[in-house]
Amino acid sequence: MSEEYAIQVKDVSKLYKLYDKPSYRIRDALGLTRKKLYREHYALHHMSFNVKKGETVGLIGTNGAGKSTILKVITGVLNPSEGEVVINGRISALLELGAGFNMEYTGIENIYLNGTMIGFSKEEIDRRMDSILKFADIGDFVYQPVKTYSSGMFVRLAFAVAINIDPEILIVDEALSVGDVFFQAKCYKKFEDFKKEGKTILFVSHDLGSISRYCDRVILLNKGVKLSEGKPKDMIDLYKKVLVHQVDEAAVQNGDADIHSTTGKRSLTGEGRIADNAGDGVREDGGAGTAADRSSVGRDHPSGNDGGKWMDHFQINPNVNEYGDGRANIIDYGIVDDQGQLTSTIIKGTRFTIRSKVQFNEEIQSPIFTYAFKNLQGVAITGTNTMYEKKDIGLAHKGDVYVASFEQEMNLQGGEYLLSISCTGYENGGFVVYHRLYDVINVTVISDKNTVGFYDMNSVTRVERVGGRPESVV
Repeated sequence: MSEEYAIQVKDVSKLYKLYDKPSYRIRDALGLTRKKLYREHYALHHMSFNVKKGETVGLIGTNGAGKSTILKVITGVLNPSEGEVVINGRISALLELGAGFNMEYTGIENIYLNGTMIGFSKEEIDRRMDSILKFADIGDFVYQPVKTYSSGMFVRLAFAVAINIDPEILIVDEALSVGDVFFQAKCYKKFEDFKKEGKTILFVSHDLGSISRYCDRVILLNKGVKLSEGKPKDMIDLYKKVLVHQVDEAAVQNGDADIHSTTGKRSLTGEGRIADNAGDGVREDGGAGTAADRSSVGRDHPSGNDGGKWMDHFQINPNVNEYGDGRANIIDYGIVDDQGQLTSTIIKGTRFTIRSKVQFNEEIQSPIFTYAFKNLQGVAITGTNTMYEKKDIGLAHKGDVYVASFEQEMNLQGGEYLLSISCTGYENGGFVVYHRLYDVINVTVISDKNTVGFYDMNSVTRVERVGGRPESVV
């Protein structure tokens, strides 16, 4: 194995045999029939990837994509049906927290049990005991059988044991959101410490914000195969397309699809081409008698829009991530400041409006208009939609044009942000994307006062001296 890699997954498959009847399983196991009595299900199918030493790699994908299965193969919980995994370093795994705990043992006894299973001697566990107990923070309950623990205490102890073993490779499967909010903060702090120490981390989570924040590289799995890998932002955007069935999986795997589908290009499914003349013949105010006049969302166009499109006043991201099924098109969009001017520069503390104009190519029931801000690392900061805001327009007819306006106060910290807009909906219980534009406009927030975090709580601050000299107030 190359010393460059901590983990190498080489052409790994995991096959399960599915039997319709228990008797079929027995007959097959005893070799009592030559007939095939089972159906084959590949939880993993010829999967290969490498993780370098000191790298933090995220695994994302829908339920059933194979994320937990590949982690269990890597940690030795499962044996692969084909292929091999090569590990270079000591692993600590946060898979199913508490797996291997004996419910009759006390917390202390389970610490020794788990430490021994990982490969530590009693002396090595003794040296780490204080750190484990301090991290778990469950008091004297550590001397009671774990069957008496609450679920919160159980996961706190399990996490404390796994995280304080000082591994070279840390495997994490949806385990950073255990316990109360204060314990979660402690878990994330420990996770960050591991990164700073140059540990190798393989991280599975449905929390895309955490994936974007912590991972150097992300691997997207789908239906037991590796669909793609790359930068966190790119893979998260691709994953969102997978969720709404907007990906030609074979084309992505073969490298024939452009995962940065831009304006004028086909979406990854090859469906829903954005019409070049989608806005032709549509008046900027929606036109008399159109749905825009009947809708409850705003339709006043701002000053400075001299008959052209709103989006003509903005520098549009040349790599805008665009897709949808084409039944509705976003034909115009823009940002208006408190002076009624189209601009991508907003002063913190002022009101501004985000607008998107949508033309419907088919009849759609209760479409949803959305917007969201992300930071440059791809973390979603804030956003809303007409469903959250209880603005249901009912049935949109073919040819209707609606303008959605979201007015709010800019309380984000000074800096650079990316605006995304979309028109979506729900049909037969499933989520549908009609047209989505990710990261379409870069928005600059100007501020003469930044606070901690993503946004300003607008605190009213008062400082006064009491007692002694005459009172002073600032």
